[in-house]
Amino acid sequence: GSASLSLHRFAADVRRFEEHLQHEAEERLQTMVSHFTIDPSRIKQHVRFGSVRDEVNELAEELGADVVVIGSRNPSISTHLLGSNASSVIRHANLPVLVVR
Repeated sequence: GSASLSLHRFAADVRRFEEHLQHEAEERLQTMVSHFTIDPSRIKQHVRFGSVRDEVNELAEELGADVVVIGSRNPSISTHLLGSNASSVIRHANLPVLVVR
C-alpha cells in the first residue's frame, strides 16, 4: 500500500531531478560553446550520468574517437599530478588521453 506509493513518488522525484540536472548541464554547455570562435555545428555536446571514467570511455568508443581530452585542476596529494577523474580515465582508457591544465 503506502510503502509502494512512497517509493513510486521517490522514483518520480529522482527522475525529475535528473531531468533538471540534464537540462542545466545542457544549458551550461551551450553557454560555453557560444564563447568559441569556431562554427558551433562542429561541436558535439554530450551529457551523461554515472562514473566519469566509465562514461568518458564508453562515449569515446561509441564515437570512434581517436583521443580523449580531459581537464585536470587542483590536484591533491592523493591524486599527485592529476585529478582523480583524469587519473581514472587514463588508467582505464583504450586510446590516448590528453590531460589539459
